[in-house]
Amino acid sequence: MSTGKTPATRQSGKTRVVAFRWAVDKQLRAAVCDFADGSRRANPWPADLYARARARGKKHNHAIRILACAWLAVIWKCWTTPYDPAQHQALQTLLHKVPQPNG
Repeated sequence: MSTGKTPATRQSGKTRVVAFRWAVDKQLRAAVCDFADGSRRANPWPADLYARARARGKKHNHAIRILACAWLAVIWKCWTTPYDPAQHQALQTLLHKVPQPNG
């Protein structure tokens, strides 16, 4: 089952075309993208990843798909090995940069 996180590549001879992948489980893709979109409001790591994608000129939907792809990598890692949030280096880097609220 595919979430459509990777683009579809078609090539013939010297011609190569990379396009949006349409043949996917659309409900699964929508669920993953909704999760990714919501996560950027609740956690500094996805917010930073989204902001960097936008700064590179990506449109909102493309930036959300980039974030969804990153989350799928985390989910896959959780599924295949025990996940330790303390080892998530991108989050640790941001937590050291962002001032923490007192309380």
